[in-house]
Amino acid sequence: MKCVAIDDEPLALQLVQGFAQKTGTLDVVATFTDAVRAKDYLQQNDIDLLFLDIQMPDINGLDFFSSLEKKPLVIFTTAFSQYAVEGFNLDAVDYLVKPFDFERFQKAVNKAADLIAYRQNKEINEGFLFVKHNYQWNKIFFKDIDLIEALDDYIKIYLHPKPILVHMSMKAVSEKLPPTKFARVHRSYIVPVEKVDGWNKNSIRIADKTIPVSYTYQKQVQDILQKKME
Repeated sequence: MKCVAIDDEPLALQLVQGFAQKTGTLDVVATFTDAVRAKDYLQQNDIDLLFLDIQMPDINGLDFFSSLEKKPLVIFTTAFSQYAVEGFNLDAVDYLVKPFDFERFQKAVNKAADLIAYRQNKEINEGFLFVKHNYQWNKIFFKDIDLIEALDDYIKIYLHPKPILVHMSMKAVSEKLPPTKFARVHRSYIVPVEKVDGWNKNSIRIADKTIPVSYTYQKQVQDILQKKME
């Protein structure tokens, strides 16, 4: 899980970083003592989990989180237990009262991991995923996807009547797609299996598009498409 920590105390940030590294599941991609800089970063980057102090000199952490347009999961960290109810009213995953030990930290992280897994499974089971486009989150149904193409730091999702560009990696979108319905056929392409009209070892045809199949994925693609015919 990619996470960010915000606290006006550098020692508190060091503690979170140390505990995060110890979990083996958290990747602290940024830390901030300045809430303004932190907000700019969060607006421009997608993260899974935010560790957020409440008592900060420039802004209250609760107000800071409420002001975010794009809200990740949040674990509040503070020395003041009286904010707990308000924190949970903001759908916080957990509320860590300083000083907290690694065992308590790990328990909070496990809650976040379970919630992320639940949301991903729900999306897959119900046949959709959420992507950010034009500064807002949009629900995309699997049945509406004709093709996914990698373009540098973006992916192009082909939909009717027109495709959309999303700031997302192929790896990230692959993790959100059911493997029985979508196949990675090339470093730059993911195809919906049900919309494949024809194929050979080196290419796939969907409507009027011909998509290359790279050597790396040939065996995997052949197995998936053969099952489609059974």
